[in-house]
Amino acid sequence: MTATREDETLRGDDRWGEDLSGESFVRCTFLDVDLSETTSVGATFEDCTFTDCRFSAGRHEASAFRGCRFTACSFTTAEFTDCTFLGSAFASCSLRPLRVSGGDWSFVSLVDADLRGAVFAGVKLREADLRGADLTGATVTGADLSAAALEGSRWAGADLRGSDLSAFDPRELPLDGALIRAEQAVVLAQLLGLRVG
Repeated sequence: MTATREDETLRGDDRWGEDLSGESFVRCTFLDVDLSETTSVGATFEDCTFTDCRFSAGRHEASAFRGCRFTACSFTTAEFTDCTFLGSAFASCSLRPLRVSGGDWSFVSLVDADLRGAVFAGVKLREADLRGADLTGATVTGADLSAAALEGSRWAGADLRGSDLSAFDPRELPLDGALIRAEQAVVLAQLLGLRVG
């Protein structure tokens, strides 16, 4: 098993296409590190900081990025399956088109993120901060968005089938053309103060 690396600074490393499976990093700082096309199963990053790093076209499964901070990083065409990003924050990152299947992204900060066309399928997004985020045309299906902060976010044309919409204020959020199921329409009607019967 790979030894855990703690409190290290990695600057300008080229790890393009490497397999990061089983690697563990705690409180490490990544600066201008190329992680493009990397793969991982069960990698762990705890309280790490990533600045100007590239995750483009990476494929990660059952890996954890807990309490991490990502600034000006690229996630173009990256895919995350059953990964945890609990309490992580993204700022000025390129996130299109991001694909996420399963996993826990609760308490994540995606304030003002451009997530147009992104895919979040079966993801826990409880209490996620999506204020000002643009999810126009995104696919957010079977997701738990309970207690998420959604002020100023945009959802026109999004596929929201099967997601928890209890945090949505349909009077304030652009939902034109969004796709939902009949039972979700009842929830939105109730949020508008309508009685359904």
